[in-house]
Amino acid sequence: MATMKSVRTGAVGTIDVVDTERPVPGPKDALVRIRACGICGTDTFFLHLGGTPIGSPDGSMISLPLGHEPAGEIVEVGAEVTGLKAGNRVVVNPQGVPSGIIGCGGAHGAMSEYLLIENAEIGKNLAVFPDGIPFDVASLNEPMAVARHAVNRSEAKPTDTVIVFGAGPIGLGATIWLKLRGVEHVVVADVIPERLETALAIGADAVINSATEDVTAHLTELHGQASNALGQPRPGTDIYIDAAGVAAVFNTTIASAKWGAKLVMVAVQKKGADIDLGGMLRSELTLIASQGYPTEIFEVTPEIVEHHERFAKLISHRIPFSEAKHAFELALTPGAAEKVVVTFDE
Repeated sequence: MATMKSVRTGAVGTIDVVDTERPVPGPKDALVRIRACGICGTDTFFLHLGGTPIGSPDGSMISLPLGHEPAGEIVEVGAEVTGLKAGNRVVVNPQGVPSGIIGCGGAHGAMSEYLLIENAEIGKNLAVFPDGIPFDVASLNEPMAVARHAVNRSEAKPTDTVIVFGAGPIGLGATIWLKLRGVEHVVVADVIPERLETALAIGADAVINSATEDVTAHLTELHGQASNALGQPRPGTDIYIDAAGVAAVFNTTIASAKWGAKLVMVAVQKKGADIDLGGMLRSELTLIASQGYPTEIFEVTPEIVEHHERFAKLISHRIPFSEAKHAFELALTPGAAEKVVVTFDE
């Protein structure tokens, strides 16, 4: 029996690197050798819980395999698989297999040396990318699909002005997509100066340190002055994107929103917050929720390939799989890393 190493949730706040059986593909499956896998906030959510209660008969936490942002190369395909062959470099749709979402409660996790893709099919659960693209950049495919869906939901036009709250991978990804969409002016707000530097490096037109600056006043300087339904002065910003997931974003947006502005919520809210519904009414603020990537998972792949040097700037740490515990410690430490990608040896 061939074995492989795989990352699972351990005790609260820790991972276990375990030896497990290497999957054997069936006639409709493909086996992917993982070459890079990003760490996501969802991974750290499961680590904070110490596993998942899903599937547990008594509600206790059970260990689950982690990792849902992989890029790798196919090493074996089943006899009935078409259009794929050993040596293809691929990115994966974690939601495209029958045994559950990869790395999020399903039978398989991508933070492993090998990953089984059941019912392998191009455009459904796999997409091929060219040999010249680094695996670490290709592993951004899944989070960049999340960011792309938020931008698609915003329906931003080139003439719109936009602010993105949160300069993590999703917020920065949304910024890149907005600029590639032709949006004329995109501002990024965050409280960490290094992240704001990255935002400028990937194409943001301006940045705001929301820990030290008055966001509403700065937006008025950047986007001009408009008003809400009562004629009260407000910045001329058209679209607000919440990629931070904190109550302050909602409060700042409602205090700033002009008549007819939009707020797109892509971040997972850490806890509930009191919302000034009257303030929303006075601006006719439209709240748009953005969840996952209903159609975007492989829509983004060709553009990541085309602009891979720009997307590479989102990765702050590349950590070898042999140091996986350190990689997850970095990801668990607030402000310590922007984007951690675990790389697997040649």
